[in-house]
Amino acid sequence: MPPPLTGLRVLDLSRQLPGPFCSTLLADLGADVLLVTAPGDPFGVGIPFLARNKRSLILDLKCAAGREVFGRLVARADVLLEGFRPGVTARLGIDYPTLRARNPRLVYCSITGYGQDGPYRDRVGHDINYLAQAGVLEYIGEPGRPPVIPGVQIADLGGGALMALGGILAALLARERTGEGQHVDIAMLDGAFAWNAYQLLLAQLGQGPPARGTAQVTGGWPCYAVYETRDGRHLTIGAYEPHFWATLCRHFGREDLIAQQWAEGAARDEAFAFFRATFRQKTLAEWTAELAPLEICFAPVLTVAEALADPQLRHRGMVVEMAGQTMPGVPIKLSATPAEVRTPPPAPGEHTEQVLIELGFDAAAIAALRAAGAIGPPPQPGPENTARRRA
Repeated sequence: MPPPLTGLRVLDLSRQLPGPFCSTLLADLGADVLLVTAPGDPFGVGIPFLARNKRSLILDLKCAAGREVFGRLVARADVLLEGFRPGVTARLGIDYPTLRARNPRLVYCSITGYGQDGPYRDRVGHDINYLAQAGVLEYIGEPGRPPVIPGVQIADLGGGALMALGGILAALLARERTGEGQHVDIAMLDGAFAWNAYQLLLAQLGQGPPARGTAQVTGGWPCYAVYETRDGRHLTIGAYEPHFWATLCRHFGREDLIAQQWAEGAARDEAFAFFRATFRQKTLAEWTAELAPLEICFAPVLTVAEALADPQLRHRGMVVEMAGQTMPGVPIKLSATPAEVRTPPPAPGEHTEQVLIELGFDAAAIAALRAAGAIGPPPQPGPENTARRRA
């Protein structure tokens, strides 16, 4: 069976990371995602592997002819995804109220830093700013040292892209019942704040606000920590549940530590000292081989290159080679209608003429649009495009 979103038409006007990541998941799930970019856009199709399974159209929304083409696209679209700052789409004449008048069934998703309203509405920002404002960055790092910037964009991807995906799918489901689309307003600050769920729970249970490097899941107890190995690599232990902690302690002949899992002060220092010294006695590879057969929550700290070669990720199809590029696979697994990586990233504007023909434009009309600067020039047949077409 085809992927579940086959036949769904998505217009993607977003840039940077959150919107393209969201639309990639929609495309992997079968949606016909059309990247709409302005002539001369320095981002082109953006991060190459986030343009897979998509088509590319170059269109100038600042000219009347370009807006007319866009209006035709909107009339037949199911979803529009944009990441402009609040107010920009209204100035361009492509805001939700305007487009809803043309297509009441349209699901219109906006991803911004702080949302469409509120006192921070017009602030600019990036992932680090949203994490800081949400209270997340404060407890990432070591005690007595500055907060550590995560290498993964938690607010962009978790707070933005994934929340947008959920919002879009929910709005599409609601449309099945009502026949009407709606505006999905996603703020990365909102999404990042929601990721505080566990720390807020601990605080409400009387453990106080999370402290950097000393809270339950930030490295403050030996049962949930990172340890250095003999070869200077690192190993993670996540023996949070009592039975996993007991198995870990018994494996090292320290049953006396079982009752000290959440001990503080000298008892906690003693347990930390033991495990730190113990894990420094063998290499990461040796510990991986020793602990793998046991019921112990552990994992080696891998480099990205090592993760690309990891047998579990390979088995799960999470490493895809296409058109000379290595990219992450599809993380959403469906048993009956699986998602798939079907086509390589397009060249900027590669599908402009194809899309215009679908909209009913003939060769003369397309030439007139090109002469007016409403669409981009034909993509050049360079080596990258040749390799892409062969793939």
